[in-house]
Amino acid sequence: MFVIFTWLADWLTYRIFALPMDSKLADAVHFFIEDSSKIMLLLTVMIYVIALLRASLNVETVRDYLAGKRRWYGYLTGSFFGAITPFCSCSSIPVFLGFTSAGIPLGITMAFLITSPLVNEVAVLLLFGLLGWQFTVLYVAVGVTIGVLSGWWLDTIRAERWLQPVAVKATQLSQQRSVRHASSPRSVSPATVSLAQRHQFALDELQTIVGRVWKWVLIGVGIGAGLHGFVPDGWLQAHLGAGQWWSVPASVVLGIPLYSNATGVIPIMESLLINGLPVGTTLAFCMSTVAVSIPEFVMLKQVMQWRLLGLLLVMLLVAFTLVGWIFNASIWSF
Repeated sequence: MFVIFTWLADWLTYRIFALPMDSKLADAVHFFIEDSSKIMLLLTVMIYVIALLRASLNVETVRDYLAGKRRWYGYLTGSFFGAITPFCSCSSIPVFLGFTSAGIPLGITMAFLITSPLVNEVAVLLLFGLLGWQFTVLYVAVGVTIGVLSGWWLDTIRAERWLQPVAVKATQLSQQRSVRHASSPRSVSPATVSLAQRHQFALDELQTIVGRVWKWVLIGVGIGAGLHGFVPDGWLQAHLGAGQWWSVPASVVLGIPLYSNATGVIPIMESLLINGLPVGTTLAFCMSTVAVSIPEFVMLKQVMQWRLLGLLLVMLLVAFTLVGWIFNASIWSF
């Protein structure tokens, strides 16, 4: 499906703009066109579909089910859904916005947001082919566990108070609808709403959310495009290949400004592994590159205050460092 965006980026970059294929400028322009068009399509489709479902289903019942006694089940569900969705961190934002608008507890939405870029089918297949099933199972288990524990911790400290007012308002409106539904059990069921009404609700939701974040999507991807193509894999192999304890947090910090999606980072991961960089250091670097990006945080700033963004950043950096240490200390070897 996404091949069309690659074709569009190729056509515009190399045919229309006539940029040389081996230049860094061409890489940046190609990256911007491909990722911005893909993310905008995902943003449009996901927000519309989620809004359509919200108008068709009793979202309050779903939210109460996830928020009540089955909260740990909710964390696991959010993390599992994040693991099976083929999104990078920026592409996960539309789904996250939909969850937030529906009033789903923050911990569950964050479990999805954190796990989605960490565990993806491309990395699973690569690890299975290069390192075997043991590393693959450990990789998936650690990624899901990070998502679950992160969601639980954020709910424990009531991190929803650090959402932006627009996200808080959406949650409060959803809670008010839930109270009205509970006090009026004979109220009209969402199933009685006509298709035209559901479609109009979804369009209104789409216009509101996309109208608020589209410019930040372009700004964020533009920043990522400016940094794209500068991954210093040779430098990493030369300076972090000995497996010292400090090499893992160093690789995490180095990966932050070097944004890539999950598919784009796979060749980098394979190259680093083949050339002798320890598995844990490689994973920590690639996780940081995919899941902690300037474009992602630019977009998340629209729904999160600085305190929550800073807390999310620290949680991710600590988690990636622990993952790197765990894999480097593993009894299996590449």
